[in-house]
Amino acid sequence: MLSVTILGNNSAVPAFNRHPTSQVVTQDGTNFLVDCGEGTQIQMMRYKIRRGKITHIFISHLHGDHYFGLIGLLNSFNLLSHKQELHVFAPAPLQEIIELQLKVADSQLCYPLHFHTLTGPGVLVDNAKIRISAFPVTHRIETYGFLFEEKEGKRKLLIEQVRKHRIPISFYSSLQAGLDYITSRGEVIRNERVTAPPEPGKRYAFCADTRYDEGIIPYIYGCDLIYHETTYLDNMRDKADLRFHSTTKQAGELARKARVKKMLIGHFSSKYAVLDQFEEEAREVFPNTEVAQEGNTYEVH
Repeated sequence: MLSVTILGNNSAVPAFNRHPTSQVVTQDGTNFLVDCGEGTQIQMMRYKIRRGKITHIFISHLHGDHYFGLIGLLNSFNLLSHKQELHVFAPAPLQEIIELQLKVADSQLCYPLHFHTLTGPGVLVDNAKIRISAFPVTHRIETYGFLFEEKEGKRKLLIEQVRKHRIPISFYSSLQAGLDYITSRGEVIRNERVTAPPEPGKRYAFCADTRYDEGIIPYIYGCDLIYHETTYLDNMRDKADLRFHSTTKQAGELARKARVKKMLIGHFSSKYAVLDQFEEEAREVFPNTEVAQEGNTYEVH
């Protein structure tokens, strides 16, 4: 199962009990942290995110509201005697920044920390369960979105057919892997007779801070769920364009053209105390839209 927990849904300045950008993507018990704005650790404790399950951290760009919480989190891992390897993916300057912070504090980490520089679109993680890719977006500085693609699961057992052919329980995992069963008499029970194809893996895209950019559509096309920024309401299009951000209806238009199933919106400007109009405006263009509420976990269906 693929899910997303929102830790921060605001833009640069914390306001109205909203926090800078951070979220956790969870796949089969593994947590992937996406951006780490100020207050991320507090939010993780508040919403019971297990820090020890984090293996990878993805930083979209080096505006402070997306990474100022990172050095504190890395230091906490150290104080808590974290042992697991930690991989950080980010634009190149972040490694120098973190290493300088550790140096002036005379801190030696007790766990392996690996930096991976983002240099363009491409696959960052690819294992048996998930593929994670980066794609460029249009912002004031080098910025990337991230695509999480769950791998196809195991085949489903048709339990009545399995029992009818008296296939032993010890062979069930082999059936799920796609193997045929051969009886003691040499009869071949074809796999497709006793199993059904697995459900396709789910796809989630974090579209980061970006001006309206149809160039990202090929990367997110057909996603089950996307997160897209809506820093401003639609009457602020000129300001959004000037600051390389998006409005509600622009995000809705992108989601519509990309034929995604559902969209979460966030990165709200601190000038807005109430968010109801954000959802209303985005839904005028793309009805299956929700405000990404802090503390909520959204399953990717």
